[in-house]
Amino acid sequence: MHYTYDLHLHSCLSPCGDEDMTPANLVNMAALLGLDIIALTDHNSAGNCRSAIQAGEQVGILVLPGMELCTAEEIHMVCLFPTADQAEQFAQEVYKSLPPIKNRPDIYGRQLFMDTDDGILGEEPLLLVTASGISIDDAPALAKHYGGICYPAHIDRASFSVLSSFGVFPRHLKFPVAEVSRNGNLQALRDAHPALQQVKLIGASDAHYLEDILPPEEDRVMELPERTPAAVLHWLEQGGKT
Repeated sequence: MHYTYDLHLHSCLSPCGDEDMTPANLVNMAALLGLDIIALTDHNSAGNCRSAIQAGEQVGILVLPGMELCTAEEIHMVCLFPTADQAEQFAQEVYKSLPPIKNRPDIYGRQLFMDTDDGILGEEPLLLVTASGISIDDAPALAKHYGGICYPAHIDRASFSVLSSFGVFPRHLKFPVAEVSRNGNLQALRDAHPALQQVKLIGASDAHYLEDILPPEEDRVMELPERTPAAVLHWLEQGGKT
């Protein structure tokens, strides 16, 4: 079966995420657009994933729990997991490595924990957009330890990307996939960086606002034997192959 996807979405827990990006709202917007599979990937936190999964079950959307990890090198990584428990355990490790910088809601925005009915459960006091103490070399093994996978986010961006930080794509880490932003030129990237020839490049919205969630497109479809987190993670680990 073919399934449409967007594996990089933020909720109102990300300080740069709009407060309308509640778990229920983003799941229902994805359903209205016709997406089959989404992932919630807030900055350095998985705090709203459980609510998003429950909201997804109500409307028939598969929600993978995850995170957009900011590594010690200030490189953003998409990290995805089979269950909310595993994502939250990974998030605890990340949280312990964050610098003790308090959020300034007047500057960065509130960081809201939400339930599935748009109720506010609390606010995260620690600023979530800082660099963690986890290096890009250690991130894949740490994600795997909790049953997940991680890969570089928006590699074509001029900041917080592996290419902007290193200038080259790290062959030694053997990432099977890498994410390209919505306007990324896949062929130009592969021409400029031969190491990407063997890497599956996938698009994602990195949406912080409801209107930024991308509708289904032909180049963002995965073929899976079943629509489950395990099948999605296997597809990613195999570089887009079933």
